Amino acid sequence: MKSSISIAALIVLSTALFTNAQTLEKKTLSIDGAKRVIAGAVAYARKNNAPGGVIAVVDEGGNLMALERLDGTFAAGANISIGKARTAVLFKRPTKTFEDIIKNGRTAMVALPDAYFTPLQGGVPITINGQIVGGVGVSGAASAQQDEELAIAGANVFSDAKVSDIPPSVLFFDAKQVSASFSTGAVLLDASERNYMVHTSRRDKPGLTEIHVLDTDIIYVMEGSATFVTGGTAVDAKEIAPNEIRGSRIDGGVTRQLSKGEVIIVPNNTPHWFKEVNGEFLYYTIKVR
Repeated sequence: MKSSISIAALIVLSTALFTNAQTLEKKTLSIDGAKRVIAGAVAYARKNNAPGGVIAVVDEGGNLMALERLDGTFAAGANISIGKARTAVLFKRPTKTFEDIIKNGRTAMVALPDAYFTPLQGGVPITINGQIVGGVGVSGAASAQQDEELAIAGANVFSDAKVSDIPPSVLFFDAKQVSASFSTGAVLLDASERNYMVHTSRRDKPGLTEIHVLDTDIIYVMEGSATFVTGGTAVDAKEIAPNEIRGSRIDGGVTRQLSKGEVIIVPNNTPHWFKEVNGEFLYYTIKVR
């Protein structure tokens, strides 16, 4: 009898061990988490005076969890934002990736069913500890780029490391975290309470002239090349947020070609402008006050 009980126990234990070896712990996005994503996007919209927009959040399977429509948004924005969020999570890529692929000639991709594929900039996956748990899509902001900026701001409520949650000690980000952050161009670490931030910045086209009243930018180029202008006079300069000024271009200034491995430091109050970008341009930006 003792022998048979021992064998039965071993069978149960072996089965349990085998089952555990075949399964993985999965994180899921809760309704509160979805609302938090929307709140992050709305906060960014208000801070940057974004004129409207619809923000949609879906779960890992592409099912709608939450949606918010800001004032002044066109009626079709809801369906488009849902499509962007669903595409980002089902294909595990920002939707801008597919818009660029189609622009570059692979038009056969538009034959994919509309229910699963909206190849328009403005959708990004939501990642928690390296796992994709959902997607967020935005439509109806001032531009396609701003749609994506709002979506990234929403997704980053989880992916950003908040300094208030981290004791003052050594911080480590593994390769997967860094790669995921570079894929969308995001804030890797928000340590503004300690007067610095680390951005994993990504560009594939020129930008606006920037002037940071308080922040000094330390830029280290990881991949690609760009034409970078510093100094001179910012044209059409406007304050878009406290201590942040943007303009359309720079008159005068010093023009440099930036490429992989180079570092440039831009002091606060200095106009700077990515005038031309050749392909994908990845760079760290360390902001110091």
